Amino acid sequence: MIDPEVLARAVAAVERATGDEVIAEMFRRSMAGNLPAVAEPLPDGTTFVLTGDIPAMWLRDSAAQMRPYLLLCKDDPGLQDSLIGVLHRQLEYVVLDPYANAFNKEANGAGHTTDETDMSAWVWERKYEIDSLCFPLELAYRLWRITGRADVIDNRFRAAAEAIVELWTVEQDHEARSPYRFQRLHDRPSDTLVREGRGRLTQPTGMSWSAFRPSDDATELGFNVPGNMFASVVLGYLQEIATEVLRDEPLADRAKTLKADIDEGIAQYGTIDHPVHGRVYAYEVDGLGESLVMDDANMPSLLSIPLTGYAAPDDPTYLATRQLLLSPENPYYYSGTVAAGIGSPHTPPRYIWHIALAVQGISSTSAEERQRLLELLRDTTGGTGQMHEGFNVDDPSQYTREWFSWANAMFCELALVHAGIKS
Repeated sequence: MIDPEVLARAVAAVERATGDEVIAEMFRRSMAGNLPAVAEPLPDGTTFVLTGDIPAMWLRDSAAQMRPYLLLCKDDPGLQDSLIGVLHRQLEYVVLDPYANAFNKEANGAGHTTDETDMSAWVWERKYEIDSLCFPLELAYRLWRITGRADVIDNRFRAAAEAIVELWTVEQDHEARSPYRFQRLHDRPSDTLVREGRGRLTQPTGMSWSAFRPSDDATELGFNVPGNMFASVVLGYLQEIATEVLRDEPLADRAKTLKADIDEGIAQYGTIDHPVHGRVYAYEVDGLGESLVMDDANMPSLLSIPLTGYAAPDDPTYLATRQLLLSPENPYYYSGTVAAGIGSPHTPPRYIWHIALAVQGISSTSAEERQRLLELLRDTTGGTGQMHEGFNVDDPSQYTREWFSWANAMFCELALVHAGIKS
């Protein structure tokens, strides 16, 4: 699915930058094998993408898995076709149910059918996550800008974009306006919402409410700050597309207004004064005075702010936040005899994530830090040569998910960025 000459040039660039044949070979193997392993072209011209070891397509994961390929697709029309196919499948899913996070290849009723929410036969899981709707908008924008192809933005995009803006506007006042409810009564507490599926009480902030985090764990305080940062960025993208491609000024104006509301909410509620690190971003807030100081390995995270485009990697508030996140002040930062980094309440204590290590490298302004993290990723596969979900900071042979396509993709993106190949 990727042109061999395009891949060969990228592999050579990675090897030059790292001086490491093992890293270059891991990169080559992942880039050559990741996309064919997860992507299935469908008869309608769209592309269905498995999240890895689960037979469903997550909106977030399917876009995140494409990130390194976006950096190489400019000179590869066949790869562009595959990526556009992924986008168009995502857009069709969004219109079917913008509250759903994961979908079936066909309307077969597979998935979490016992959840108490408004499921359809197309939906594998209906955990509403604000970031799930950010990723298709970002993928569309980047494909449009990178390729210049007219077939990237079509009527599917307009319908999906309108559904996203409407949902995010409704969820600015979740208590009064939201129809969304979700309960999973026979699993972990983080897999369901309190208050009979409504979630914890919140008060409007200007930001848009989210039921679940990018980890698929329930939010504690309702307003996920990194998710809203990502939403702000992609609403800017949507405003550009609505103006320049769709010629739809009402849609552009709605995106602009919503973006301004979210930005004001982040500024007013999403930043706090920390006693050690000064002005930093909170991970979640409720609009009632509570804030959560932490970060999760899954992206979008506070660590990934430069990747999503909300702030530059040398922004003072981001740097202060980054310093906090990569310290014991973050309850999910773990340091062991082999590695140190950010984990997640989604995985066991003292397990850190390859995704978070890759994000730490991509968001760094230091070539030395990127090189160190690439070498750490190389050395913590537990002998598999593959990225995992989480691994034990004292023993990388203890890990979750033997093969995790999203983590492999983030390793590849870090390698490309370190080699100077960026969008």
